[in-house]
Amino acid sequence: VAHCENEIEVKFPIIGDADRSISTAFGMLDAGNSDEQELPLTIRAVFIINPENKLMLSLNYPACVGRNMDEIFRCVQALQLSYEKSIATPANWPHNHSDIPMPDGSRSGDFAGSV
Repeated sequence: VAHCENEIEVKFPIIGDADRSISTAFGMLDAGNSDEQELPLTIRAVFIINPENKLMLSLNYPACVGRNMDEIFRCVQALQLSYEKSIATPANWPHNHSDIPMPDGSRSGDFAGSV
C-alpha cells in the first residue's frame, strides 16, 4: 500500500468507489459529516470473510478515526484459530491469558498468543 511506511503488498482485490455508489448501497456513509459535503466521507469499514465467503467480522469506525491494525490482526488470528481448531478466544486474548477454554471444558496454554 503506497501510503504505508512498511510498504506492504496487498494480495487481494481492493474496490474503488469514487462516486460513493457502493458506499451508499451498503450504508457506509458517515452520518456525522454527510450533509455538509458534496462527496461525503465513508466510515472506515473492515470486513473479514472466511474461506467459504461467509462474513465473520465487521468493524466500523467513523471517518475521523483511523483503523487499529493491531486489533484487526488480533481478530484475524482469533478467527483463524477458531476456524482451524473450533476454539473461542476470551476477551483481550492473547495479551492477558496464559490459557484458553477448550470445547471439552479443559484449558490449554497451547494457543497463548499466536496461531
